[in-house]
Amino acid sequence: MTDKARHNVPYAIEPIASVRSDLLEPIDYAYKGRRDITVTIHQPEFTSVCPMTGLPDFGTITIKYCPSEKIIELKSLKFYLLQYRNVGIFYEHVVNHILDDLAAALKPRWMEVHGVFSARGGITTEVVAAYPTNQK
Repeated sequence: MTDKARHNVPYAIEPIASVRSDLLEPIDYAYKGRRDITVTIHQPEFTSVCPMTGLPDFGTITIKYCPSEKIIELKSLKFYLLQYRNVGIFYEHVVNHILDDLAAALKPRWMEVHGVFSARGGITTEVVAAYPTNQK
């Protein structure tokens, strides 16, 4: 789907396999077992590229979670998210991929990743993925 020649894109579109989840650095949550909190993180400058056209996609990624034993170190999250800027990926897939990587790294009580993507051709898209899957 992201074949450069097939879509006549004049630059490389990176595959999702180029995103390294080992950049995510979990750190100990000092209050584990004492109280539940909700952590909300906004990344209003998220970018990736359309796998069909190679054109840039822009959006806001919001991550909400309740930590169990680990929280995410924010600089590592920033560098992790920056890797997507040249990745050809559909909105629905990127939100799920981010959720999978963060849930694997943190093992939270629950987590939600919400992507709000800018209009393309007059259509806006919002995608929400949750862990565990029975969460809204």
